[in-house]
Amino acid sequence: MSDVSVEDVGDHVAVVCMHRPPNNFFDTELLGDLVKAYQDLSAGSWCRSIVLAAEGRHFCAGLDFSSNAGQDIGELYACAERLFAAPLPVVAAVQGSAVGGGLGLAMSADFRIATSASRFSANFARLGFHHGFALTVTLPRAIGQQRAADLLFTGHRIGGEDARAIGLCDQLVDDAALRPASIDLARAIASSGPLAVRAIRATLREGLVDDVRRAMDRERTEQETLRVTKDFAEGIRATAERREPRFTGE
Repeated sequence: MSDVSVEDVGDHVAVVCMHRPPNNFFDTELLGDLVKAYQDLSAGSWCRSIVLAAEGRHFCAGLDFSSNAGQDIGELYACAERLFAAPLPVVAAVQGSAVGGGLGLAMSADFRIATSASRFSANFARLGFHHGFALTVTLPRAIGQQRAADLLFTGHRIGGEDARAIGLCDQLVDDAALRPASIDLARAIASSGPLAVRAIRATLREGLVDDVRRAMDRERTEQETLRVTKDFAEGIRATAERREPRFTGE
């Protein structure tokens, strides 16, 4: 797993880290490697909680549309579904930006630790596109329907302080403390009874995987429709050219 590493940091905690700096764009291969790491850790007895981290400036910028136009979204979302289905608790250490599908990946975790420099954005509408990675489910679940609608319709980027205020992240720490604080939370979880933690998590997330699957089926259908529109092409161009998009509704 060349782009995903697994480190035993003691006290029954593993750090699963993505290594595609600076933006950690994902594809099916990377998500598949994350799934394998989660499944391997869940199958053993030593690991009781996971920290999901990333090397580089940003946590994850999602799928790079400019270089992954032919990506099989169905296969990608099948991997995403398996991430949600893994039984161990996950703490995401979110440095820099979690954008688009990268926000979806962060939301697959149970907790998110961030810094004041962290940025969160569901920027799909600004691309003339439909959101994915089950943000239909996870955003309203975390921050409420109205705030989720605001983020999804506008594509606004919000900083760490605002994310903490609305419940998008659970702790806000200094940059240097991000990884240690995430590991500390994972260790606190791992210090509880491991069978009880798995059972509690399964209860809290009951029905989530089914909801995620249904949401991603709908999201994929909408994405396939919008992928061939002029607005989507304009959104990609505008992003590459760092300008405001000029959408026409075509």
